[in-house]
Amino acid sequence: MEIKNLTVLQAKRYGVFTCLASDTLGHVAIEMFQRDVSALVVVDTSGFLEGIITRTDLVRAVALEAEWREQLVRSAMTVDVVTIGMDDSLGLVIELLLQEHIHRVVAVEEEAGRLRPVAVLSAADIIFHMAQAAKREG
Repeated sequence: MEIKNLTVLQAKRYGVFTCLASDTLGHVAIEMFQRDVSALVVVDTSGFLEGIITRTDLVRAVALEAEWREQLVRSAMTVDVVTIGMDDSLGLVIELLLQEHIHRVVAVEEEAGRLRPVAVLSAADIIFHMAQAAKREG
């Protein structure tokens, strides 16, 4: 199957790692390092999408604020998150990454008009599927 024709459900490799807007940047830095991820999805206490915090957001915070460790996630996160559905294609993911100049999109399911994050697809996931296809094709 052509890589771009895979659905998000077929292409996702991991679930979603989350944090709260009330968590500290120090806590988030430790989480990202220990989980070896470049972003955490910010959710409310019910698990609905509020934003995303990335390594770049953390680097910006440390550059601007000496007391970055105690700063809250809500002060550094991005609230305009690019989202996709589980039935969307990897081709759409690729288009969004390139058009929006971003590294990841959040796959969501709608519940009562709110968005629940279920996966994150990144450029690394695209490369993974490219490598798998190259191995199969020899």
